[in-house]
Amino acid sequence: MSEATKKKHHHGNLKEALVHAGIELLEESGIDGLTLRKCAARAGVSHAAPAHHFDGLLGLKIAIAQEGFLIFSRYLEDGLEGIDNPKERLRSICRGYLAFGLEHPGLLNVIFGTGLAALVPDNREGGYAYNILRGVCAPFIPEGQDPQVVEIQVWSLIHGFTMLYLAGEFGCPPPPIQDGPFDQVVTLLDRVGNLSS
Repeated sequence: MSEATKKKHHHGNLKEALVHAGIELLEESGIDGLTLRKCAARAGVSHAAPAHHFDGLLGLKIAIAQEGFLIFSRYLEDGLEGIDNPKERLRSICRGYLAFGLEHPGLLNVIFGTGLAALVPDNREGGYAYNILRGVCAPFIPEGQDPQVVEIQVWSLIHGFTMLYLAGEFGCPPPPIQDGPFDQVVTLLDRVGNLSS
């Protein structure tokens, strides 16, 4: 490790470096391949260093989940800029969700498949991601209906599709996001709330 890197760590960036090292390990080896020792080695610090920043491996995983929600939110937002049509905005966040799952399957598993999201203190990042979905769904909430009915329908549709896509149910390698099964499935969004009106 260079002197510049060491100085960076000493100036308070070690925690961030360990989280990013943990994300790399997670994406390479899955949740079972993530250990404090491997994370420290990847970050180029002593194996005892993570103990100063995290309350054991669980603390590191919670920090990774927190960062995962930030990355996830960026994927949801990326395609929204410049799109005014409500249906296209909805399809765009679905594409962003799928793209996140394809590019970060380990993070997807951490934030939605391990129960760690519930352990993130004051999970503003997870709330922010959900608020993106909520805002895009808002135009399709029938008057008098609980907004969560539509929000959960949309979330369930794209999450379920993403998990099947990652499992190889649509072929290996899977077809491009814009083609085939994705386009067919997102047409189901027209049946959610009042999208067909």
